[in-house]
Amino acid sequence: MRRIITRFGQIILLSMTAMLGTSTIVWYAQAADNTETAIFAGGCFWCVESDFDNVPGVVDTLSGYTGGTTENPTYKIVSAGGSGHLEAVKITYDPNKVSYQELLDVFWRSVDPTDDGGQFCDRGDSYKTAIYVNSPEQRQSAENSKSQIDASGIPKDPVVTPVIDATTFYPSEEYHQNYYTKNPVRYKFYRYSCGRDKRVRDLWGDQAYRGITEH
Repeated sequence: MRRIITRFGQIILLSMTAMLGTSTIVWYAQAADNTETAIFAGGCFWCVESDFDNVPGVVDTLSGYTGGTTENPTYKIVSAGGSGHLEAVKITYDPNKVSYQELLDVFWRSVDPTDDGGQFCDRGDSYKTAIYVNSPEQRQSAENSKSQIDASGIPKDPVVTPVIDATTFYPSEEYHQNYYTKNPVRYKFYRYSCGRDKRVRDLWGDQAYRGITEH
């Protein structure tokens, strides 16, 4: 959904060029492209994508696979196990509207970071949680955030989510992208039957899904 909006914005920019001149548009494009990326693995990427699309300041979300050694993985390969890849989402955000720390806060409170066997009804290594960092600054923020969550006592069990240096991110098949908007009935049934929201609310209480406008 965000990618459609982005492409529409590019069309507007092209139209504006004729009216305002190239130099003005170059400045505008540079300002508009002041974005950064975060990569989170939180179980089913349909749900992670849906959640972060509803965080103010997030510009785009992209479902994919990362963390493994298999090149050009497919859903079939990753879900079968052994590829080393996790389902993950690359999040493009405007740091003037939402900080990396705020995204971390959203991430923790939308997953079960105490589960080392997968997430909710989805079991297996490819559904584990992880934070993939793009810089030393992101690593420090993620490690500090993890320590704070552990020290808070909410959740009660130890946090097992690792902080890992980002490697190649492979976009998933097109039918997975924005799945929640393409197949809303199937998506809602899956999310409910998998017990994701119930477990998150049981784990986090009134902190669950903090920062997300809708999920």
